[in-house]
Amino acid sequence: MTTLVLDGGLATQLERLGADLRDELWSARLLPAEPELIRRAHACFFAAGADVATTASYQATLQGFARHGIGAAQGERLLRLSVELAGQARDEAGRGLVAASVGPYGAFLANGAEYTGDYDLDEDGLYAWHLPRWEILADSGADLLACETIPSYPEARALARLLSDTPGVKAWVSFSCRDGERLSDGTPIRQAAALFGGNPQVVAVGANCTAPRHIPGLISCLSGGLPVVVYPNSGETWDADRRRWLGLADPVEYGQAAKEWQRAGASLIGGCCRTTPEHIRQVRAHLS
Repeated sequence: MTTLVLDGGLATQLERLGADLRDELWSARLLPAEPELIRRAHACFFAAGADVATTASYQATLQGFARHGIGAAQGERLLRLSVELAGQARDEAGRGLVAASVGPYGAFLANGAEYTGDYDLDEDGLYAWHLPRWEILADSGADLLACETIPSYPEARALARLLSDTPGVKAWVSFSCRDGERLSDGTPIRQAAALFGGNPQVVAVGANCTAPRHIPGLISCLSGGLPVVVYPNSGETWDADRRRWLGLADPVEYGQAAKEWQRAGASLIGGCCRTTPEHIRQVRAHLS
């Protein structure tokens, strides 16, 4: 099976290009303010060898925009713009796919809940919350949706329902995980992945925004089912009290690890927080 190389941490690259992302909207704050910077960040990952650009819509929702005084009509335009910017970079590179990012409810809460699954909404509430953005991105021209950093079983069930209601949409589903077997809320990843088994709309299931050391175990739990997608963090850890990253991550070591993930069975491989074009260049080099 061909291995697709995903991009790395979009927000990380935007900060390297000079963006200030200290805002609840994170990378989405640049959609109305500095869209060209987003296109440049996508272009950097394509130049490094990525096959897929994941859009700046992870934290972009109509509800989140409304909290910042952005109306529904403009919010829809910004969501569509996120796909257009990735598409422009793809067209300039002459290859690749655009995956429209569907971030979790926890990203909207901006309190770390995407790493715990500690939500104040049940499955029905999560379905209703996701629906407006889902409908826009499903009609945006993106090649597929990237349902990512999903920490909880109820949210996975809500996404499975949304997929069922939009039969023309392709997606991957990627969970945030606490260890090598379980989602952040404690659900076994095998149980969550089973929600999507046999669904021709789902191109892969896996994990992202998770420590690299957990990836081999998670791939093992998912083997024998759908194709596996993995794009963990760089290996650095976030110090919430001091609000800074601790540790260093070597792109060469990351690329070597990516080769092991490929051998273990992953077929979509990239990076998440704190991974740069250098990390993706090493992934490409080690997988080629």
